[in-house]
Amino acid sequence: MEEQRDPVVRQYARGARDYDRRWSSYVRATTRETLARVQLHPGGRLLDIGCGTGALLEALAARYPQCAFAGVDSTPEMLAVARERLPEAVDLRAAHAERLPFAEAAFDAVVSCNMFHYLREPKAALAEFRRVLKPGGRLIITDWCDDYLACKVCHLFLSVFDPAHWTVYGTTRCRNLLEESGFSGIRVEAYRISWLWGMMTAVAVNESM
Repeated sequence: MEEQRDPVVRQYARGARDYDRRWSSYVRATTRETLARVQLHPGGRLLDIGCGTGALLEALAARYPQCAFAGVDSTPEMLAVARERLPEAVDLRAAHAERLPFAEAAFDAVVSCNMFHYLREPKAALAEFRRVLKPGGRLIITDWCDDYLACKVCHLFLSVFDPAHWTVYGTTRCRNLLEESGFSGIRVEAYRISWLWGMMTAVAVNESM
């Protein structure tokens, strides 16, 4: 029933059909920044965690037509929108980041865009990200950045008024979390996508087990 659904799922289920139009500039900017840091060879496999309406997967499939793509999201309504825009070959599944329905070492790259700040168990999620990544595979996370005042203020407001909200990471906290989770070669870049709003993208490598 609707009232029993996770607050994040409830929120995005209501806004799925209108999401891309309502947040168009935000989606374009974060898709662009994430895409710029992806490196795939022909035959490579990439998983998008929290793929939403599929905007990033659509851009990736167009840029890397010889690669295979999969996406997971906890909100079926968002996945329904993604299914309408993406090629049938893209493997879309309803799942949570902490419990990914894929085998070990299944992907050359894992990406997460605009989702990580919702996770209640980030270390459990990062353990799953590592599990499905091949040794030497790359993780790319784009998310809000608490280094910027607007994000700090927004975090305080949402913590009080939005049950779906959980936290916001800064560059140092993000780096430390990735290091503690066993990733190496970590690079975290902060940048503005508008005069007000700041984001960051972290790139890390899955160390060999």
